[in-house]
Amino acid sequence: MPLPPTITLDHAATTPLLPAARAAMLEGFAIWANPSSPHKAGRAARAALEDARTRVKAALSWQGEVVFTSGASEALALAITRCAAPLVAVSPVEHEAVLRWAGDAVRLPVDAAGRVLVEGTLSGLVAVQHVNNETGVIQPMEEQAAAIRAAGGLLLADCAQSAGKLALPPADLIAVSAHKFGGPIGAGALLVRDWALLKPTGGQERGYRGGTENLPGAMAMVAALEAGTDWLEGAAKLRQMLDEGVVAAGGEIIAADAPRLATIAGYRMPGRSANAQLIRFDGMGIAVSAGSACSSGSLKASPVVTAMGYPHAGEVIRVSLGRETTQAEIERFLSAWREIAA
Repeated sequence: MPLPPTITLDHAATTPLLPAARAAMLEGFAIWANPSSPHKAGRAARAALEDARTRVKAALSWQGEVVFTSGASEALALAITRCAAPLVAVSPVEHEAVLRWAGDAVRLPVDAAGRVLVEGTLSGLVAVQHVNNETGVIQPMEEQAAAIRAAGGLLLADCAQSAGKLALPPADLIAVSAHKFGGPIGAGALLVRDWALLKPTGGQERGYRGGTENLPGAMAMVAALEAGTDWLEGAAKLRQMLDEGVVAAGGEIIAADAPRLATIAGYRMPGRSANAQLIRFDGMGIAVSAGSACSSGSLKASPVVTAMGYPHAGEVIRVSLGRETTQAEIERFLSAWREIAA
């Protein structure tokens, strides 16, 4: 008997390219001239690139500047290494793309709900992830930004998981990744409140990033942003169904009482290691993850869940939903959960 088709519940790692984004990307490939070239074809490509930049600002309601990058990881690296202020504080629940640059920066504490407690000397750059990529916890960024600014600091917000789903936080620098909201892999942006915050090094993007601009990627990214968020209401209902089903089967929701993005949830299955769960789910045709995709090859317990104080972090998996997720897929996941848990 043939196996049922694979169900993907790992959309926080990446999600399918939207048809509108694919069409925009093909249009961009047809405008194949270098946007930095001075001839007519180059000027046409430049016009298309600047149109995409303007539309990104409009889609995200952003009043500042936009530097196109290859994704959120590059945007974060650019912000940290080029900011006029040094990185002085991060939290232990940040993405590896931030932690690899953290060095001796202060590690801010987090509470049991995964909320970053902004305190101490913050007179430089402070990096906080808007929505945690493993638990879906939404940070209270209005109050965090106010505390950081009161101390004379700057806020760098990692919005890889939230951009295109939630309103942007009041940050000075914001990293965005296209393939998290239906755009292409290899496209993203660093949103900059004021050019004075960054030190230019020459090259393209007004001297803030070298390399030929990825016009097809930028056009596809903005098309995905403009697709809207109507689907999130349905995702919230499916996530509630997931929460209730997991608890009914003896599981635990990570940060159940915290505000969480509708598309991401962390669940603990008591007595079953995360890696054992992944193997079983995969064998049953269901793709989930343990932690972020950037560190899922590790056998260690999630540092995010560990930092939140959970004693059984090694039993936690991440389930993340996309536009394509259906009720039938959630029902099949819950059936598999009950079988593995038993």
